[in-house]
Amino acid sequence: MRAAAPAAAPCAALRSTLTAARSGRVAPAARAGRGRLVARAAVAAKADAPSSATPSKSDGHEVLLFEALRVALIEEMKLDPTVCVFGEDVGHYGGSYKVTKGLADMFGDLRVLDTPLAENSFTGMGVGAGMKGLRPVVEGMNMGFLLLAYNQISNNCGMLHYTSGGQFKIPLVIRGPGGVGRQLGAEHSQGLESYFQSIPGLQMVACSTPYNAKGLMKAAIRSENPVVLFEHVLLYNLKEKIPDEEYVLCLEEAEMVRPGEHVTILTYSRMRHHVMQAAKTLVNKGYDPEVIDIRSLKPFDLHTIGNSIKKTHRVLIVEECMRTGGIGASLRSAIIDNFWDYLDAPIMCLSSQDVPTPYASTLEDATVVQPAQIVAAVEQICQ
Repeated sequence: MRAAAPAAAPCAALRSTLTAARSGRVAPAARAGRGRLVARAAVAAKADAPSSATPSKSDGHEVLLFEALRVALIEEMKLDPTVCVFGEDVGHYGGSYKVTKGLADMFGDLRVLDTPLAENSFTGMGVGAGMKGLRPVVEGMNMGFLLLAYNQISNNCGMLHYTSGGQFKIPLVIRGPGGVGRQLGAEHSQGLESYFQSIPGLQMVACSTPYNAKGLMKAAIRSENPVVLFEHVLLYNLKEKIPDEEYVLCLEEAEMVRPGEHVTILTYSRMRHHVMQAAKTLVNKGYDPEVIDIRSLKPFDLHTIGNSIKKTHRVLIVEECMRTGGIGASLRSAIIDNFWDYLDAPIMCLSSQDVPTPYASTLEDATVVQPAQIVAAVEQICQ
């Protein structure tokens, strides 16, 4: 007999109600208390009553992922004059991947501020701006460069709300390109998820499609917490149809990409697309995988994840993060803590190799999980 499911509390409602006034912002609903799940960084259950309905993607227009991020910034900057952008070349150059193209002409040089090559300084400026009532969006030209700002992100951005006794909020978004690119070299081929996940007070989300890129960007800007938005350098030109009407996604919800019965595959960012490639092969082989894009890297949506595990009883985690101390390791720990009695097989985790990313393309591919490895892992789990 399987153990009873733990009781849980609703997910935080992060979709703010729109207001016509540019200077007005309706406060988001009060956060519900945390659930009884024992895992750290876990969101438990959703409210019985659905939050604002997700618009249908059947109607709309096609955009590239970088364009979806840009549209989200424009909409939020029009809605709220306290939203501003800091970073290297974000102004008239339009950003290294054109996410901020044209924003300086629309909103002026003070709201779209080009900074020197000084990540520690302009990230600290973003923290201070958030403390004084602005909603800064700080762009790292490459996520690896934000290691130079680690002190600001950890000791200030993540902790000042607590160390000030609640006197200050830090509604700050930190975003930028990361992940293993195409022969960009070791220093430009990093994801910092494993570096930032242990920082108290910091939320982390990863976008994987134009649809969720826009919805997560808008939610991150409206959040009262500091949020790191991870964007993958190889997904900026991914095209998808998104709704014409406005929508905002919950920062703490996973996405059910493909329902299935045989195994739960948990993934995020670029690996979502590797998993879906593998899923086609698996279906042809007679397997029925359930694919979940966890999206929220901190906290985990253990409600969605747990419901899937109770159905499939098998788990495969696929990530591009490093194996040692990565997101997969934390996710595996959370699953063992909360859903051990529902597992019929050991949890498997496919991660990148613990090595600097090589420049040679063949070696670079060897460091990252490929669809064939995912197929082999599912076959092993389901034996």
